[in-house]
Amino acid sequence: MGKHRGMQTNITDRGDLGFFSCSTGNPIDDCWRCDPRWHLRRRRLADCGVGFGRNAIGGRNGKFYVVTDAGDDDPVNPRPGTLRHAVIQDEPLWIVFKGDMVITLKQELIMNSFKTIDGRGANVHIAGGACITIQFVTNIIIHGLHIHGCKPTGNAMVRSSPSHYGWRTMADGDAISIFGSSHVWVDHCSLSNCADGLVDAVMGSTAITISNNYFTNHNEVMLLGHSDSYTRDKGMQVTIAFNHFGEGLIQRMPRCRHGSFHVVNNDYTHWIMYAIGGSSDPTINSQGNRYVAPKNPFAKEVTKRVETASGVWKNWNWRSEGDLLLNGAFFIPSGAGAAASYARASSLGAKSSSMIGSITSTAGALLCRVGSKC
Repeated sequence: MGKHRGMQTNITDRGDLGFFSCSTGNPIDDCWRCDPRWHLRRRRLADCGVGFGRNAIGGRNGKFYVVTDAGDDDPVNPRPGTLRHAVIQDEPLWIVFKGDMVITLKQELIMNSFKTIDGRGANVHIAGGACITIQFVTNIIIHGLHIHGCKPTGNAMVRSSPSHYGWRTMADGDAISIFGSSHVWVDHCSLSNCADGLVDAVMGSTAITISNNYFTNHNEVMLLGHSDSYTRDKGMQVTIAFNHFGEGLIQRMPRCRHGSFHVVNNDYTHWIMYAIGGSSDPTINSQGNRYVAPKNPFAKEVTKRVETASGVWKNWNWRSEGDLLLNGAFFIPSGAGAAASYARASSLGAKSSSMIGSITSTAGALLCRVGSKC
C-alpha cells in the first residue's frame, strides 16, 4: 500500500471539482475519486458530503495528524502517534495513517469534535477490541476503515480530551456508536461481526449520513433512535445512501424510531428477518433501492413494524418510491403520505434503481494508491 505524503492545505469548493467527475452516478465518489492527486487534496473530501450529514466538515480546517503507532496501551495517557492521542485533541485534525495497521483498542475510542479519520492509502483495521464512540460532539467524518470484531468494554478510566478523563461504564460493543451528536458522516467503511450494532445513533443525534459502506455478517446492523419513550429523537434526520447490505445480515438495516430517515440508492442483497424496521412513528422514505429477497418464503417482506398494532402503524408515513423489489420482495407502505412529512425525510435526489449495481459496486473501504485515481 502507498504511504501518505501530501500535506497540502488548500480548501476547494465542490463547484471547482467538476473536471474530476467519474460520472458513475454516485455523487460522493464523482466529487473526488477521479482526481489522481487525491492524496495531495485529501481535505476536498469534506466538500463531497450529501444528505443530512452533508455539512459535517470533520477536521477540514485543521492540521494533518499522521498515526504512526498502532498501539493502545494506556487509554488514560495515550502515546503521541496513536489514533487515540489524535482523536482526543481539542483542535480540528485530519487524521491519516503512515501505513497499514491493525489497531486493537483496549477501551472505547472517544472522539473529540472536528475530527476526520481518513484511512485512504493504507489498509487500516480497528478490530478485536473496543471501537468508536461519538458522544456529545459535532463534525466527525469516518472514512475508509475496516471495523470488525468489536467487543463490550468498560468499567475503566478513558480520556476524552487533553484536560479530561473519566470512568466509563460498560459499552455495548458497537462498531460506531453515535450518542447525542450531530453532523456525522460515515463513508466507505467495511463493517462486520460486532457484539451489538454496526452503526447506532441515539439520544438526540441528528444530521447524519451513512454512505458507501459495506455491511456483512451481523445480526442487528443499525439502530436509529434510543427508545420508544425518548421523544427527543423526533428531531433525528439520517440519510442512508449508496451502501451495500451484503451477506450474513439478519435485521435492522436500519431499525428506526421517531425521526426522519431517507433510505436511498442502497443495495440489499441479504437479510434473514427483515431489512427496514421501526416503531414510534418514524418517517421512512425509501427511494431507488434494490431489495433482493432471501429464498426463505417467510422473509420476503422488506419492512417490519416492531411490536405495534396495525391500527397504530397504518398512520406512519412509510413509502417505497422507485425501489426495485426482486425475488418476491415486497414493501408494505403506510400513512397518508403528507408532503411535509416526506420533505423532512428527503435529503438528496434519488437515482434510478437500475443504476444500483454501478453506484454501490465499490461500497466499503477502498484500495486507494497514492499517485493514481482511487
